[in-house]
Amino acid sequence: MDTSRHVLCTLGDITPLAEGALSPIVKPLPPELFVVHGSCAETRWEAMRGQSYHVPNDRFFVRNHTCTPLIDASTWRLRLHGTGLRAPRSFTYDDLLALPATTLECAIECAGNGRSFFASQQGRRASGTPWRLGGIGVARWRGVPLSTLLDLAGISGDAVDVLPTGLDPEYVDNGVNLGHVRRPIPVAKALDDVLVAYEMNGEPLPPDHGFPARLVVPGWIGIASIKWLGDIEVSTAPLPSPWSTETYRLGSEPLTTQVVKSAFELPWNATFQAGRAHVLYGRSWSGTGRIVRVEVSTDHGRSWRPARIRQDGPAGGWALWEVEWSPAEAGPYALRARAVDDTGADQPLRTPYNTMGYLFGGIVDHPVTVVP
Repeated sequence: MDTSRHVLCTLGDITPLAEGALSPIVKPLPPELFVVHGSCAETRWEAMRGQSYHVPNDRFFVRNHTCTPLIDASTWRLRLHGTGLRAPRSFTYDDLLALPATTLECAIECAGNGRSFFASQQGRRASGTPWRLGGIGVARWRGVPLSTLLDLAGISGDAVDVLPTGLDPEYVDNGVNLGHVRRPIPVAKALDDVLVAYEMNGEPLPPDHGFPARLVVPGWIGIASIKWLGDIEVSTAPLPSPWSTETYRLGSEPLTTQVVKSAFELPWNATFQAGRAHVLYGRSWSGTGRIVRVEVSTDHGRSWRPARIRQDGPAGGWALWEVEWSPAEAGPYALRARAVDDTGADQPLRTPYNTMGYLFGGIVDHPVTVVP
């Protein structure tokens, strides 16, 4: 795919990294909002305290394989082609804006979100970016259903795979050029609820989040929601990709849906005062259903209390909750939260280990200190 006419991978508007290196991310990354992991930026959970249901664009996490490209919407094209289409065609940015729009409120979450806890809680380190729980964000996405574009391009009844490809620079891993980021989606999912989004929280997509258009694949791991979308191949035969055949898989199967997780809107090692009433706030989410119950423990799991869900959301979103806590004695504590969705999926004490640290869904010990 020739992208030279309209793609510039920029390191401008630059955020300093260690040793004078330059950030591959365009937006500012203030340390009170983010933990930077090379080409990625993890949202600090304390930065979500007091925020609304949606994560503001300026503090939404960033997962880049290479660097954020700057794309000229006036020359950008979204090309649909392949053996599974009867009428292949391209769409301009204005074409997308002119089509009937749909809005989704759902999460995008890195498959490795929570990866660091395999080492810190379960004693076995996993490869990859050491996310805690900040590799997730919920936004209001607006765009065109992928099914609309596929229908306009004449999708055939024997199509089986849809392969979206991004316009970010080609990814080189250990000296091997894997090409542009791409990952197939089964036709059934593509025609169900996938969105080609051009807005995020009421604004055009920021560069770091996929401008001019990206996929949003509700409930699935983040790699499926391809950013900087430029090409969609539809095939009557399965379509391979390194992001489904080599990575983002467990055993013989490519990863799809996310698991249940919970997080406190607190800094790591937060401090509380003994003998006072405090309110603990947090959020829980699932890739398989709507959160219906959240429980919190302040005594290392010996006892659990129900949290009050103060705002819930649709399947694929999250629930905001709170619980009161009045610690009587000073000392170190570990706060725990666990949730259940409406399919019965919940959070175990431990997650089965895998070398890439995917889909950590275990109950997390959040350390805090109570002072006199």
